[in-house]
Order: sequence, then C-alpha cells, then structure tokens
Amino acid sequence: MSIEQAYNRWSEQYDTNQNKTRDLEAVALRQTLARIPFKNCLEIGCGTGKNTEWLLQKANKVLAVDLSAGMLEKAKEKVNAANVEFRQADMSLPWNFGDDHDLLVFSLVLEHIENLEFVFTQAARTLKTGGYVYIGELHPFKQYSGSKARFDTEEGRQILTCFNHHVSDFTQAARQTGFEIMELNEYFDQADRTTLPRILTLLLKKSESVS
Repeated sequence: MSIEQAYNRWSEQYDTNQNKTRDLEAVALRQTLARIPFKNCLEIGCGTGKNTEWLLQKANKVLAVDLSAGMLEKAKEKVNAANVEFRQADMSLPWNFGDDHDLLVFSLVLEHIENLEFVFTQAARTLKTGGYVYIGELHPFKQYSGSKARFDTEEGRQILTCFNHHVSDFTQAARQTGFEIMELNEYFDQADRTTLPRILTLLLKKSESVS
C-alpha cells in the first residue's frame, strides 16, 4: 500500500498506540524550539496534530500540512483554532505554501522522501531569510538496526516504505541549499546514552545567500 493509504489506515489508532518514536520526537521538538521565536509556521507532516497544538501557543499562524486525509481529519478534531489552516499536500511535488514563513517543521516525514535535496530546496524558497528549519527524524542508527514506521492491523503488520538517510545526507543537503546548521542533537529512550539513539534533530537557519 502507498504511504498515503498506510497513514490513512494508521490514523484510526495513531494516537492510542504505544509509540516511543512519536512521543520522544514531540519532546525533542519542544526542547529544540522552546527558545526560538517564530510567528508564521509551516508544519510539514502534522499528522494528528501532536505538535500543532504546541506550535500554536507560540505562533501567530500555523499552516499544517500532511499527505494523509485521515491524519488531517484527526488533527482537525483535536485542534480548533482560528489561526491554523490544515492542508493536504505531497511534499515530494513542487510546493505552493507561500514564502513568508519564519519556521518550517519536519516531524518524522523525511524518512519517506528519497530526494532530500529537492525538499531542502523547496524549504529554502518557502522560508524568510533568517528563518529556521526544525527536523525531527527516526535516528539513522535505529534504521540500520531494522526499525521502520509500522503498525498492526487485523491483516497483519504494515511496514511503511522508508529510505535510509545518513546523518551526513542531512547535513550535506542542508549546506548545499544554503542552510546554516545551528544544532544537531540525539535523543535516547529514558535518556540512556548507552543505547542506540532513537531521534535525530537538526536546527537549520536560512542564510542571506539562499535564494
């Protein structure tokens, strides 16, 4: 099944399933962005709105985008605010989200995208100069160990199509599209640094040279 079909099915149980990756990424996002000022946020991969509610506490406006209509319906049920717009879109196609955002958020979505440089180029065109990009992804080390986005159904376990991106893939794509890498962090289950890190985060900033 396609990524869109899989997330449509997953949406019915996404908020109630035990999901360490979902929960730890939410912690990582809040810690990373707590001190970053932003007014106009573009959230890519909003899912059921797990981060949208928090972003709305800081932003004047949030455009929350997801590929899955099922996920968006759950988000709309959860988040009822005048300053949020939900939109269905495929980020692997040319973007049409405007160019006035000062924060762009990617949460657990880039593992489903093969061409990182295309997405980073679109991000650069969407952000104001000086704007930030937050990336929160399943750590490549977890991918190497066989971990992938998955959920169980009556028909069996559904494993989504994912692409392995190395840490250097993220940093090189960022630099090639003119972003400055401000932070790179790793998050561990129960903060146990003797285990494989679960979440990788990057905080990027759009420099003057990006067009």
